[in-house]
Amino acid sequence: MAAAASAAGTGQVPPETTQQAVGYPALFVLVALGALVPVIPTGALVSSAAVVAFHHQSPYGVLLVFAVSALAAFTGDLALYWLGQRGVRSRGGSRWLEALRDRAAPERLEQAQTKLNEHGVMVLVLSRLVPAGRIPVMLACLLAELPLRRFARGDGPACLAWAATYGLIGILGGSLFSEPWKGVALAVGLTLLISTAPAAWRRLRPGTRDTA
Repeated sequence: MAAAASAAGTGQVPPETTQQAVGYPALFVLVALGALVPVIPTGALVSSAAVVAFHHQSPYGVLLVFAVSALAAFTGDLALYWLGQRGVRSRGGSRWLEALRDRAAPERLEQAQTKLNEHGVMVLVLSRLVPAGRIPVMLACLLAELPLRRFARGDGPACLAWAATYGLIGILGGSLFSEPWKGVALAVGLTLLISTAPAAWRRLRPGTRDTA
């Protein structure tokens, strides 16, 4: 849906055949890559794709965005977990495992390990919806040496919930404006707000207590 989302910036929605031939494979690749590397804003991508699909006035388009996004996120998560497992089993570790450690703050990892012990792999569902929550929980699963199959049982529902949440944000943006680019702008703004607000709040709280 990357090509379709960019076309929305001109106020036009590409034909549905073009969207299916180019947009859905591109959406799958970008979301899967975004699960591996943190440089792609996958939530904003899914919401933008949902806006474009909504303006086709076809429920099948929105459902396809949901299905492709969930499958891509699941595929990327499993690939990253498999790479992390190789690092755990190796005496020297791996760059993927070290990258996961670097992206998980010690206090977040400790919280994730506690929740994993209390709730099992279903904690993955919440971790996918909480900004910056996915990596600490995944690392906690790796350090607990959970088998890939057990990780997948928890990650499947997590990816479905994640895709549904950001898809609904896109539907909201698409329903409020007749021009697709405005819906895309709103959806992207909302997803960025959701992803950055918790970190900004954590930074502001110590300063607030100091000045109190």
